[in-house]
Amino acid sequence: MSEEIQKFTVTIDGESIQVAPGTTILNAARQIGGKIVPPAMCYYSSLKGSGGKCRTCLVEVSKGSEKDPRPMPKLVASCSTTVMDGMEVKNITSPKVLDARKGVVEFLLLNHPLDCPVCDQAGECHLQDLAFEHGVAKTRYEFKRREFDKIDIGDYIKLHMTRCILCYRCVYTANQLTDSREHGVLKRGDAAEIGTFIEKNLKNDFIGNVIDVCPVGALTDKTFRFRSRVWYTKPVDANCECTKCSGKAVLWMIGDEIARVTARKDQYGEVKEFICNECRFDKKEVAKWNIEGPRKINRHSVISANHYEQPIPEHTTLLNKA
Repeated sequence: MSEEIQKFTVTIDGESIQVAPGTTILNAARQIGGKIVPPAMCYYSSLKGSGGKCRTCLVEVSKGSEKDPRPMPKLVASCSTTVMDGMEVKNITSPKVLDARKGVVEFLLLNHPLDCPVCDQAGECHLQDLAFEHGVAKTRYEFKRREFDKIDIGDYIKLHMTRCILCYRCVYTANQLTDSREHGVLKRGDAAEIGTFIEKNLKNDFIGNVIDVCPVGALTDKTFRFRSRVWYTKPVDANCECTKCSGKAVLWMIGDEIARVTARKDQYGEVKEFICNECRFDKKEVAKWNIEGPRKINRHSVISANHYEQPIPEHTTLLNKA
């Protein structure tokens, strides 16, 4: 008989769970679920090497382990710190963490423009949610902000570098999902930017996925750009026959027309099955898809506004009598 795998017990904000050795604090928190899950702007579970850059997932380790109960002297990134048996972690119950997260958000917004009213990412932007929860009303930054011209880095992709927070997700996606990577982070320090080598366009079958992994509105779909606010669309799950990918996608409908096609994301905004460019950009006719039903929006977002997915409560007597 095979030996049972030893599991570590970790407590996060008073909630205990047993996880396998090597599990990060962030993934342990995700197994528990709820409000205790730290936010993550750069970590992506399916991308190797991601995480540790945005610092929004900082947590306080009040007890290192059963063998060494000393607390860690500084806040740690939960996306890259593995759990130990008996570890105790504080996230939303720690004033240190909330104060640090407030400072991190302020840094992320230093060069970020106030584009939410016109940005295509509005309504599904993780930075927007983060700023709402931990941001301040006014900035203390008095210097000139970084500004970049909007450029086309592909037939279907628009780069708005001014909005970029340098999470590296798009770079890892192109590096690990496609045959060749034509873009990356150029320069260093406050001059760092996402760019292509000698204005080379991004052209391969899966490069459209950089749009889905971008947590802000830095990389947008040119076929959907400024067409509609996302909460005015109706997302539905659909599938099609495709030789390049699984063919499982989300169709964002305006009336009977497909406004855009995206890959399916989980409750943490991560894509588990990436889709090809053909499904994303070329199949915009409803006849090419098999509609499965309305998309369930798990995250608290304006996307779910006016999308009635929950059953009618029994106590609504007026509706029951109708």
